[in-house]
Amino acid sequence: MKSSYHPHIMEIIVRVVFVLTLVNFGILNGQVYDVLKFGAKGDGTTDDSEAFVEAWKAMCSSGGSNKTLLIPSDNTFLLQPLVFQGPCNSLSVQVQLEGKIVAPLNKAAWSDFKSYEWVCFNKIIGLTVRGSGTITGHGSSFWEANLPASKRPTQLHFEGCNNLEINGITSFDSPRNHISIHDCRQVKITQIKLIAPGDSPNTDGIDISASTDVEIYDTIVGTGDDCVALNSGSININIARMRCGPGHGISVGSLGKDGEESIVENIQVTNCTFHETNNGARIKTWPNGKGYARNIVFKDIMLTETKNPIIINQQYIDKGRIDLEESSAVAISNVTFMDFHGTSRQDEIIKIDCSEVTCCKDIVLDRIDITTVDGNKPIAECSNAYGNSTNAYDSCLKTE
Repeated sequence: MKSSYHPHIMEIIVRVVFVLTLVNFGILNGQVYDVLKFGAKGDGTTDDSEAFVEAWKAMCSSGGSNKTLLIPSDNTFLLQPLVFQGPCNSLSVQVQLEGKIVAPLNKAAWSDFKSYEWVCFNKIIGLTVRGSGTITGHGSSFWEANLPASKRPTQLHFEGCNNLEINGITSFDSPRNHISIHDCRQVKITQIKLIAPGDSPNTDGIDISASTDVEIYDTIVGTGDDCVALNSGSININIARMRCGPGHGISVGSLGKDGEESIVENIQVTNCTFHETNNGARIKTWPNGKGYARNIVFKDIMLTETKNPIIINQQYIDKGRIDLEESSAVAISNVTFMDFHGTSRQDEIIKIDCSEVTCCKDIVLDRIDITTVDGNKPIAECSNAYGNSTNAYDSCLKTE
């Protein structure tokens, strides 16, 4: 019986797989700029920063659309602090991260960690960063040196990048926060993982500031600080299906530091889980701040041994600060905590500590079903807080 095998079948299959891969990467009919072709070694020890910048410049300066900077698999690229600068001539650009990006092994090996950003994307419209690759910051030497957060670099910083998408990548051990989003519009972050030890200091997962219309879906964040920190200027933020922990939960703030005027509004956090976090849903503002935090919803939240499941602290004082007499406060209003279920590591499951200056207004507690790990009766404590409570144990909110 004759074999039906044709010598070109395997070649055809390989070509089909290649084309499908390009389609999956979104780079079919576009132009690919492979960093290896611009001199990158990918051996994990050679500084490949210059090759990355040259590949970026070539891609960014070219016209048309659908341009891709490829960071290929099976390679490890050592990078010093660098900036991918825009705007670009292409209508859309993509960074396809399939390999590994690593920082210098320790603080002493950094060429300039005082730039405070390790990998920065600046003023790029229509940017997509995606792939199955990883970026590792080797942050432990910064943590052990006990440097303040302001003196440590952010792993990935996005500044002025409208129509931004981040998908699929994994970030390990950032010296500071893993991802910073500042002055960006129309942002979508999906299916990423941000990982650091639970005791790593100030390693927020995602920090957002001065940005609007941000969506964060289907993510895993386990770090030593806030899974997400929503700072001043965070407007129209939607966070859903995040697995948070270890860490400090999802926080609005801190706001109003040093008397600053802060604005946060239209925040939705839904269908998220908090596993062994120090906080669950938190809002924190400094005394003597100005501005407001309003229209905030935390809904359908599952808790596992969370220390402070629901907390509003309108009198937040960080380490080393002097508690001065309060003359103003960031106004907090129209905040809903709904459908919370799970366990707390301490008896006080709700703590709403608001300022006498402005009070907290229109607070809603609805269907709060949290038990304590030790079996004690859950406690809710409120001060200067007004609103309504339904099926939330003993209501501590005042009615206006």
